[in-house]
Amino acid sequence: MPAKVYLEEDADLLDLQDKVCAVIGFGSQGHAHALNLKDSGIEVIVGLYQGSKSIPIAQEYGFPVFDVAEVAQKADVIFFATPDLRIAEIYLKHVLPHLRKGKTLLFSHGFAIHFQTLIPPKNVDVVMVAPKGPGHIVRRQYQEGKGVPALVGAF
Repeated sequence: MPAKVYLEEDADLLDLQDKVCAVIGFGSQGHAHALNLKDSGIEVIVGLYQGSKSIPIAQEYGFPVFDVAEVAQKADVIFFATPDLRIAEIYLKHVLPHLRKGKTLLFSHGFAIHFQTLIPPKNVDVVMVAPKGPGHIVRRQYQEGKGVPALVGAF
């Protein structure tokens, strides 16, 4: 079966206009996606653990920064931009208690879902958008009006 190719015109940012998007983590992928979403007019908040060295950096870019549990409570879309091996712990401790119908979990890797290190409730949407490039390239391509190939999945 050939892959389905989606282009910019296949998506509509209006679907996110009234949503709060949380990015958990502000490393290579997290900062790129947070900035790209913000520059696209989407409301973005950043979730980090207390004492994270990324807090002042995210704040310099103008992002409201909260602890992870608080962003999980506030956000409609919760994007995990953390190392795969930390996702299950973060999810169970900080995110799961705040999930409810209509929220969306977004992953930039399929590890946690494929290997079932976490099992989301049935009433929560789960998607993966895995860019084929490091964060600095994702950001630069966006700034140039381009994009990078990505794997997309909905579960």
